[in-house]
Amino acid sequence: MQVRRGPQPHGSDVNPYLDRLQPYPFEKLRVLFDGITPPAGLAPIRLSIGEPQHATPACVTEAMAAHLDGLATYPLTAGSPELRGAIADWLVRRYALDAIDPATQVLPVNGSREALFAFGQCVIDGTRPGARVVCPNPFYQIYEGTALLAGAQPLFLNTLESKDFVLDLAGIDAATWRDVQLVFVCSPGNPTGHVLSLDEWRALFALSDEYGFAIAADECYSEIYFDEDAPPLGALQAAWALGRRDFRNVVTFSSLSKRSNVPGLRSGFVAGDARLLKQFLRYRTYHGCAMGPTMQAASVAAWRDEAHVRDNRRLYRDKFDRIIPMLSPHLGIRRPDAGFYLWARTLGPDTDFARRLQAEYNVTVLPGSYLAREVDGINPGAGFVRIALVATPEECIEAAERIVACCRGTR
Repeated sequence: MQVRRGPQPHGSDVNPYLDRLQPYPFEKLRVLFDGITPPAGLAPIRLSIGEPQHATPACVTEAMAAHLDGLATYPLTAGSPELRGAIADWLVRRYALDAIDPATQVLPVNGSREALFAFGQCVIDGTRPGARVVCPNPFYQIYEGTALLAGAQPLFLNTLESKDFVLDLAGIDAATWRDVQLVFVCSPGNPTGHVLSLDEWRALFALSDEYGFAIAADECYSEIYFDEDAPPLGALQAAWALGRRDFRNVVTFSSLSKRSNVPGLRSGFVAGDARLLKQFLRYRTYHGCAMGPTMQAASVAAWRDEAHVRDNRRLYRDKFDRIIPMLSPHLGIRRPDAGFYLWARTLGPDTDFARRLQAEYNVTVLPGSYLAREVDGINPGAGFVRIALVATPEECIEAAERIVACCRGTR
């Protein structure tokens, strides 16, 4: 029997928008390192990926072990009341909010990466001609991917060191703003470490009110900072301070991966505008991405404990204090506002520096040009490398010594 098939997009069996996706930065890195055999006498130190390598806190592993019976239960897409309550309590404490409704303004997700991509698919109307999604440049490639696969066009705003990495919102004209449906903001920034000020949030909120776009605030690095008395300002905190008590048009994405050193747990949340979250929950019900009860129990334990987070910050603070003086005479480095990346300016092409560092010193860093797109004749990542200080303090210091040797041209 012949089976008749319906119309296929452009003669293909897959979404034609997939062809618009660029290789992921780490795939580019693999190609860059093709044919390299690092020195056998030097142990590899990988500082290219933002994968925390500090110890997982006992409160998380103990909670998971105590709730293995959750593996026998289908989870709710909206998460348990206990988890939503723990996240809401944390948001109130962390951002000095008077209140947040765990039932309508909080939604647990399987890590911020999954949720950032899914949110774009939910809110972008790619059938609307000229649909645009604003992204910082350099950027987290998920922003570009969700825009392209939803049928929209990314609009990249260069964030330059000479302008303190601030988004140039004034560089977009009114006609273009009318086509914008979603703006991605990363604060603290990946890779620059820039934290948006209240004035920057005020300007962005005013544009959102005028043109009606949603704001997705990626805040997965919010708990890695240097001054215990001055945590980074968050999107919901800025909205609350500016009288936007309904968080209209803004949602924030956060994760336990960096905060609690549990990247394998795949646990985070989305919080903010109840109107947007209602539709996002509806989308996710069909998406089939509920967090398992065992992981939810471990997440509750993590969100309710701050001691391990302070210890984690201390480790990062000590590494920055040791490593910045070592590298500053050789690379253009400034201490970030927050986060665990050094955005380091190289003397020559960033790809050449990364390849030599891998080939001769067995240290892996990520070329900055892989994290950006050329806009207005500029790739704002070119001439930089991203150094993720995620390894143990001992390994990071050893890596810094090798980087210094590489800069000096010594072996």
